[in-house]
Amino acid sequence: MPVHRRAVRLERQCSRLQNGLAELHTTTGLQLNGMREMFQHRGMRLIFVANLISMIGSGMNSAAVIWYILQATHSEVSLAALIALQTLPSLVLLPFTGVLIDREDRRHLMLWLDSARGAIIFFVAMLVFTHHVRLWHLYAMNILVAIGFWMFFPTVNALIQELTPDDKMLDSNSLLLAALQGGWLMAGAVVGFMYNHVGLGGVLLIDCASYAVSLACILQVRKGRVTVSRPIAEATASASPSGAVARYIHELGEGYRYVRQNRRVLLIGIAWALFVAAMMTQGVLSAPLSERILHSGAVGYGWLNAGWAVGAFVSVFYASTFIRRHGARSVTVTMSIIALSLFLLPVSHWLALAVPIYFMMGSSRGVGGIALSSEMMQMVPRHFMGRVQNTFAFVASALQIGTSLLAGEAAHRHGLIYGFWIVGAMYLGAGLAAWWPARHAEAKVYQRDNSAAD
Repeated sequence: MPVHRRAVRLERQCSRLQNGLAELHTTTGLQLNGMREMFQHRGMRLIFVANLISMIGSGMNSAAVIWYILQATHSEVSLAALIALQTLPSLVLLPFTGVLIDREDRRHLMLWLDSARGAIIFFVAMLVFTHHVRLWHLYAMNILVAIGFWMFFPTVNALIQELTPDDKMLDSNSLLLAALQGGWLMAGAVVGFMYNHVGLGGVLLIDCASYAVSLACILQVRKGRVTVSRPIAEATASASPSGAVARYIHELGEGYRYVRQNRRVLLIGIAWALFVAAMMTQGVLSAPLSERILHSGAVGYGWLNAGWAVGAFVSVFYASTFIRRHGARSVTVTMSIIALSLFLLPVSHWLALAVPIYFMMGSSRGVGGIALSSEMMQMVPRHFMGRVQNTFAFVASALQIGTSLLAGEAAHRHGLIYGFWIVGAMYLGAGLAAWWPARHAEAKVYQRDNSAAD
């Protein structure tokens, strides 16, 4: 009898394992089918390629500049100043550029932004090759390119929302993340080796070439000038002033009123702002972690970036299933995992341990980022998307300036562990802001009905 009971128990365990594998295969297949369906859309396919290639260059550029400045100054404070300065101009522009994103053709804006950023980087690359580059040139380059960055991503998100059916937001965001993190993955995997062989100037030229490819793809997304129109009922209910300046101010105020009157949008936006600011502030700490604690140099820094990017890329294949199952609480879970990982990193001491931790953080970043972006796209009307995103991007910029300087100063004066604690607390704040409205909210916005799943 004991043998018989063990056999029955083993049979049940095997059955549960088979059922679990079958469910995993089914849910993964549904997610891949949804992403494949979005990839068949010509515009989405071109946006995917443009962002994939562009992120390869941008990832290499960012890592190379950070490493160059760290080698030249040997100070985390200088890195904090870089992160803060590249955000400062956005505080002036972001409150106003959201109206442009909602009013103009988003594809045209992306073309102008990529052209300007590519030209700036090419100019600095020439300074490097002619041995005329100074640190202030790199700071200025990052400031100007960051202005384009803070306007580019709200624009591409608004364009993706414009091109995506309402029930496919998770799939289109997963596809975008696959492009961004796939490019960052390739950049992180090679940047340490490329920097040692071609130097800063070669890396900057690679970034210029990536912008050229991105421009060619975005140019073909669609033809002509296309803008998002306001719903007729809403347009008749709220007539705009006749003057250009008065109309602009009226539209700007509309965006702020929409955010203030929608509590859930406000809290999810705060969570997104804390999340983005924490990710940017984290850039102050990764290079010093490789240099001071792991003693791995530029190659180790490349491995850390690669671990983060691989984790984020892998999350693409399970993110929508996880989010549909857990709803808005998925943000709280993933932000808490990142925070715990940051608390552990300063005591990791070995690159072989730090890289898997970065993998876990990147994977959690992927799920949390997709959940926040998708919920925002589903809640916010298309004609408000630019203004709403830029409102919270402004908050993220202000936070990043303060926390970058604070984390850099704490890391330089008192030890890296304090810098990591500051960034970890920001991720916990993002998780709390997302959890607060989710206490009573239904997760139905993430549920795919049977007909959609089929």
